[in-house]
Amino acid sequence: LLGDTRKGRRPGFDQAAEPTLARQLFEHFVAQLKAGTDLTIETGVFGAHMMVELLNDGPVTFVLDTRGVT
Repeated sequence: LLGDTRKGRRPGFDQAAEPTLARQLFEHFVAQLKAGTDLTIETGVFGAHMMVELLNDGPVTFVLDTRGVT
């Protein structure tokens, strides 16, 4: 659940948790999403290589401003 976006165009994952802890954190995160929303939440296999299909509907821009964040 960690991606360093301070440099370049792609997030870096060298500071991410080891796989066992990362899986537990991911499963907890998903459980919280499912409990706190009426949205349909689906996941694949954690850590697996998967073929996914994506349909973008309209423009979107995410601005990640970390100035002043420690």
